[in-house]
Amino acid sequence: MGVESPILILSQKEYEGAENLPVILIKFLTKKINLSSYDALIFSSKNGVIGVDKLNSNWKKIPSFSIGSGTSKEIVKRGGEVVYEAKNSYGDSFAKEIKKLLKGKKALFLRAKVVTSNLNSILKDAGVILDEVVVYETICGDCNNLKTPPKNSFIIFSSPSTIECFFNIFNWDKSYTAIVIGDKTASFMPLDVPFIISPEQTIASCIEILYNLRKNVL
Repeated sequence: MGVESPILILSQKEYEGAENLPVILIKFLTKKINLSSYDALIFSSKNGVIGVDKLNSNWKKIPSFSIGSGTSKEIVKRGGEVVYEAKNSYGDSFAKEIKKLLKGKKALFLRAKVVTSNLNSILKDAGVILDEVVVYETICGDCNNLKTPPKNSFIIFSSPSTIECFFNIFNWDKSYTAIVIGDKTASFMPLDVPFIISPEQTIASCIEILYNLRKNVL
């Protein structure tokens, strides 16, 4: 069963201990962006960091507010400064944590084309002078060229987009095991598909949980 039970990540990014089934692709947008007037930058994913780094290197001079450890690592790796990391890696909770810190300040939210949280409205209602710039979007890949996951696969759903793109092309097999990052993503899962919610919102945590689960099954 071990050979037939891969741990699958539904993106192109590689992680040790898992295989890629890239049903989603990240498309970084090209545009001019002026950062000169901002007191703070807000990142709700590491793709936001990668996206702005492609557009204007001056972002590194502006204090960054990060939604979680993965995003913080990307900020630091690219030369930025993390002044706050969320204690709870949900968009709404993140906004509630930082709204007092940013009240009256001008902040820029570097975001995906589609977001599922109310981070922007929570901050604006709290008196934050907030602008938003879309620096990337998640799109479905050419899934028709992908092989159907083998029976007994362990599949990681890391965002609503991975759910949408996966079920656009594949049917769910009862032998599969699904793990989902976060309650927000879980709310997009089909009602007839059972799943585990990872207690930590990281791919690495999902892989560890599934690795241990697979060992117990073997």
